[in-house]
Amino acid sequence: MKAWSYPVVRRLGALSFCLAHAAVGLTRAEQRQPANQIMNDTNPLSSFQVIEFRRYTIKEGERENFIRYFETYFPEAFQQLGALALGQFRERGNASGFVWLRGFHTRFDRPIVNGAFYFGPLWREHSLKMNSLMKDSDNVLLLRPLAPDTEVTVLPAVDPVTEKNGAVGIAVAQILSLKSQPDEILSAKLRRTFSSYRVPGVREAGILVTLDTPNNFPQLPVRNDGPFLVWLGILRDEESLKENFTAAAQRVGETFASEKLLRDTPELLVLEPTPRSRLRWFPAWQ
Repeated sequence: MKAWSYPVVRRLGALSFCLAHAAVGLTRAEQRQPANQIMNDTNPLSSFQVIEFRRYTIKEGERENFIRYFETYFPEAFQQLGALALGQFRERGNASGFVWLRGFHTRFDRPIVNGAFYFGPLWREHSLKMNSLMKDSDNVLLLRPLAPDTEVTVLPAVDPVTEKNGAVGIAVAQILSLKSQPDEILSAKLRRTFSSYRVPGVREAGILVTLDTPNNFPQLPVRNDGPFLVWLGILRDEESLKENFTAAAQRVGETFASEKLLRDTPELLVLEPTPRSRLRWFPAWQ
């Protein structure tokens, strides 16, 4: 991974860079629309059409330190710029694994927000420390919702008064390597199959598929070995994982494999929400 540190970049130059790269892959009508108008037309806590599913490898023994730094400095910074840290997690079974999802309202927003952040003062101050804790941060899937009603669930920020113990529950991400981008027929079939997960203690939190457009912020690499489909879920507790979900996930994977829809074996990530993760088992749920 290339270290991100820009001590001499001027803000005006960074903004010009971001605006120039933001037009990559956009229609002429989209390019003519002012950036501030696009940002103002969206609800700041809804409709995230571009998702970075980021899987980091943290240096041995440093994951808890990395999480504390990350949650202290960065969630509000992304939100202030118009993006959102939708959830961040420890990867169970991998002591060096840290996973988080960053959402952008549109593909136009992604280079603007990322440019403002990585060329901005907060990252310049803390980049050396954060980079020193990571071995790799390039395992990134660039995704979009499979359908308008499969966007990632956006929950309120963890309340430090009513949720004194931080985020609870378990997240899961089932990653399927598809042979082709799903059309309308395949999308409907995938969703019918995933309906088997609708059992007590399990909540769907999003169904995402590879965003098939050029990477318009190339300073942050994304994987190009797709297409992938990612089913996200939030589980109430260990019992929900073991009794209600694990066997169902195996059956779903076997079903897709038997129908020759996959290029490789499905991957199931079991993820433990970090203390401030928005994606968690929400206290109001039963």
